[in-house]
Amino acid sequence: MSAQRPTILIVDDDPDLLESLAAFLDAQGYRVVRARDSQEGLRLARSEPPDLIVMDIMMRERTEGLFAVQEIRRTPELAGVPVFVLSALYEKAPEFRVPADAAWLAHDEFFAKPVDLPVFLEKVRSRVGAGEARI
Repeated sequence: MSAQRPTILIVDDDPDLLESLAAFLDAQGYRVVRARDSQEGLRLARSEPPDLIVMDIMMRERTEGLFAVQEIRRTPELAGVPVFVLSALYEKAPEFRVPADAAWLAHDEFFAKPVDLPVFLEKVRSRVGAGEARI
């Protein structure tokens, strides 16, 4: 029997945010996989489906993450993986809001940057459990 930490895939083109969020989650006991764009993120997710995906929206293209989330939901082995959107979208377009039931985004949680880490961690734990090793 082997214990395995829950795996979280973070997809973000901001290297500082990517590394700081990865370090935070790693310190909480999660295994973290990093991707700098949606293509790499989709490739990594398909090769080893994570327990949770954290996806930025605006990367090289303004809507890159939106299309990646839609692709995740169309991929049978990934369709049930929770997706947390983490975006500066509200900073760039303050009048725009993503409703919680926005079917076109098909996300499980939406977090504006900068993320409130205690709230984020609470939501992570509610979706994939605590970061300690589990059997």
